[in-house]
Amino acid sequence: MRDSADTPDLPALLLDWYDVHARSMPWRTPPADRRNGTKPDPYRVWLSEVMLQQTTVAAVRDYFTRFTARWPTVADLAAAADADVMAEWAGLGYYARARNLLACARAVVDLHGGIFPATREALLTLPGIGPYTAAAIASIAHDEAATVVDGNVERVISRLRLVTDPLPASKAELTRLAAELTPAARAGDYAQAIMDLGATICTPRSPACGICPWRSPCRARAEGVEATLPRKTPKAAKPLREGTVWIARSTGGDWLLERRPDRGLLGGMLGFPGTGWDGAGGPAPAPADWQAAGEVRHTFTHFHLILTVQTATLAQGTNPLRGEWHPQATFRPADLPTVMRKAHDLAANGRAHP
Repeated sequence: MRDSADTPDLPALLLDWYDVHARSMPWRTPPADRRNGTKPDPYRVWLSEVMLQQTTVAAVRDYFTRFTARWPTVADLAAAADADVMAEWAGLGYYARARNLLACARAVVDLHGGIFPATREALLTLPGIGPYTAAAIASIAHDEAATVVDGNVERVISRLRLVTDPLPASKAELTRLAAELTPAARAGDYAQAIMDLGATICTPRSPACGICPWRSPCRARAEGVEATLPRKTPKAAKPLREGTVWIARSTGGDWLLERRPDRGLLGGMLGFPGTGWDGAGGPAPAPADWQAAGEVRHTFTHFHLILTVQTATLAQGTNPLRGEWHPQATFRPADLPTVMRKAHDLAANGRAHP
């Protein structure tokens, strides 16, 4: 590793570290393979970046593997049925991402012949691709010197350059400082390296400064305040909403489900009829001897939710006021969004999963 005592070449120091310590991920092309001429697949880069928004690497691995096994190319995904994609996405949350995923895949096929644009500016014209995702794809897949700034990068830069103004107000300054360091050569490896540094070394709590390749030039470490950065403006407390969900089975074992509206919470997902919490509810799906099974709790981005779960058994052939019957043989609880799966588990097993 190069000496950083005087005027360190920060990108070079980080890339040296990354060449040895790069995380292994199913969507990543290792640095040694890139040097030997293997180019990353923009489809896999794009898919992983969309999945990783607001989600952890550990949570995404299995989803990514299933998606790419079922739809190995962007053309395969573009041709998929909406319901199949939404079902595979269930549990990842932020379901607008899944709808944008399909819209983007179809735009790439229809407008670009199944080939992702190679520049950040062109990528920004695609549905669901914002500044961060466009920079990540352009950098990682095409080595464009686009500055990639996620939470890990914000944390690293705030400590390296001792930015004490709180987020989100300091985001523009952190982006400017990150851009100053983005190299023209090996831009894709650098983008992944600085994200790896934040995820594994420059962590939110107890950063491992002793083994950090940027420990010498880090101003926060010199001041002894690295663990306090980045500072953040306190968030307002989340409000609490309450509602009801009705879970009905027929005497033949079928489940009563309804497809939620495309727009809004859990848009386009299968779920149980409900009311009182999302503006999209209505009456109970059928007259019945409804029994309270208990409550489930769930937290969305902007609010906490308590749902009262009501259950009933309806005669086979009942024509419901809402929803449609789904045969037990084809019903998969895993296809439900997390809050609905909690309600199902409570109704079916007497307890909800965490």
